[in-house]
Amino acid sequence: MLKMAHLRILLLFAVAIAIPAVGFSLESATRLWTFDDDPPQSLLPPEFQVGTLYDGRPAGEWKILQTEMARSGNHVRAQLMGKGAEHAYKVVLIQGTTAANLDVRASFLPISGRADMGGGLIWRATDDRNYYLTRANPLEQNIRVYRVVNGIRHLLQNFNQTIDVKHWHTLRVVNRGCQIEVFYDEQKVFDLCDKTFTQGQIGLWTKSDATTYFDDLRLEPLH
Repeated sequence: MLKMAHLRILLLFAVAIAIPAVGFSLESATRLWTFDDDPPQSLLPPEFQVGTLYDGRPAGEWKILQTEMARSGNHVRAQLMGKGAEHAYKVVLIQGTTAANLDVRASFLPISGRADMGGGLIWRATDDRNYYLTRANPLEQNIRVYRVVNGIRHLLQNFNQTIDVKHWHTLRVVNRGCQIEVFYDEQKVFDLCDKTFTQGQIGLWTKSDATTYFDDLRLEPLH
């Protein structure tokens, strides 16, 4: 009987080790991507999935760059494809970041672009054609928030804002339920409700011929 009891204890201990604590998962933890541990000129790590353009080509040339212009450290995640049609959305989504309620932010540095400039932050993406997007454009001097459905943008709100070129800026989104708050350089610019998407992945975005650097992407799932 003693041996059987001892065996049960060992079995329960093994099961406790094998099964994570209730409520814990990798997707429930705060995550930060500084890109400083990635080799320069390297392709995207497996969790970064580049979308496709309307003609089937990869949605952008996304690479790690070593540069003194980095927001922190000396590496950035750069979108380098400096050409593209008006509706060529350069999208990269991050696998394993599915969340409903979240606090996500990223810093971006506008480098160049004649038709378009700047960058954006994606959240609650079901794929590279369906997601929420907020973006800042120095050419238009505004910030906008969209829902993108089947690859078509639908403007939710616009905010006119002076955006300095070749300076780092930060976009931040806090989304609980339908309530969406968007911050630009820590200033709240949008507070709205939209029920189109309930959960999904986060990602980064540029458009047309915009070349943009990104740094310090941070995701905090909210409960």
